[in-house]
Amino acid sequence: MLEEIARQTEQAARELLELAKLEPGSILVVGCSTSEVQGKRIGTSGSREVAAAILEPLLRVTSEQGLYLAVQCCEHLNRALVVERAAMKEYRLEQVMAYPIPHAGGSLAALAMEAFKEPVLVERIQAHAGLDIGHTLIGMHLKPVAVPTRLSIDHIGAAPLVAARTRPKLIGGARAVYAKPGTPPADQK
Repeated sequence: MLEEIARQTEQAARELLELAKLEPGSILVVGCSTSEVQGKRIGTSGSREVAAAILEPLLRVTSEQGLYLAVQCCEHLNRALVVERAAMKEYRLEQVMAYPIPHAGGSLAALAMEAFKEPVLVERIQAHAGLDIGHTLIGMHLKPVAVPTRLSIDHIGAAPLVAARTRPKLIGGARAVYAKPGTPPADQK
């Protein structure tokens, strides 16, 4: 089961990042209920083993592509996020004080605190793409124009999977043009 969860996670991350076309230094936010991945109700059966099966491929894929990973905590920590100190500095995020543990932060966030090089907790972020594994409500941490993104898989384990990328806001009015005439907008290339 853990190998399949890891495979699904890596596949979902790679597909989303391929579709999102993120630049190095961009942020991927992930929220995850390891309880839901196991087919149980959110917040009832956290699992370090399931968290490891999810975190390892996420770290590998984001590292390969030069991206920052932000891991969302559960509502007990107001959905704060574990990020690398470098991401906090680059994006001028405000650090908050708490230490995620499995029952107050979630298993994935608790494991991220151990696995990241210099982990810090921040209150909010505006990520460029995201994976929501088990209805953890990551939308508050995406840039303002989130685009639902269909992947070839829609579950990780038993947990529903929702993916999103973001795009710049369209501004202007009836006469606005959003791409050089004859070329598709940047988010559709």
